[in-house]
Amino acid sequence: MSSSDDLPVARSLAELADLVIRQRGLFVRWSRGPGTDLGAVASSIDDLTGIRMSGLSANPLDVEDWWDDRSRTLWVARRLYDYAHLPHEKGRGVRPWVLAGRETGRGPDNEPLVTDVRPLCWIDGSVIEAARDEVARQETQWGPLRRTGR
Repeated sequence: MSSSDDLPVARSLAELADLVIRQRGLFVRWSRGPGTDLGAVASSIDDLTGIRMSGLSANPLDVEDWWDDRSRTLWVARRLYDYAHLPHEKGRGVRPWVLAGRETGRGPDNEPLVTDVRPLCWIDGSVIEAARDEVARQETQWGPLRRTGR
């Protein structure tokens, strides 16, 4: 990882998978970053209702038991792929970053709400492209995944 904006930057799927293997309780958040998110009140706002939630909305990176001994790199690719549309929807400056924290509840899309946030690293855009490519290579085994916003 190399430094940028006061956080290291994960530059490969393998590097990110190694981090996920070494440490449990990690999440990926798509936003303008910890500098914006971790102000006086570190919480997300529900886009539909405008209600402030009890933590930052994020997506878990922990490998689930049902994944068995499959590739951790492929697991991470899938977790990134599922939300790679967010920069397109949320606008300029939105990018993924990894954080550790404590799950305090669930948001309206059943996503974890995380408090006691500790930022760990940014995820380089090339990693997101690699995740898209990795998932695309699985399509003959997995079936089509219809996601828009590429």
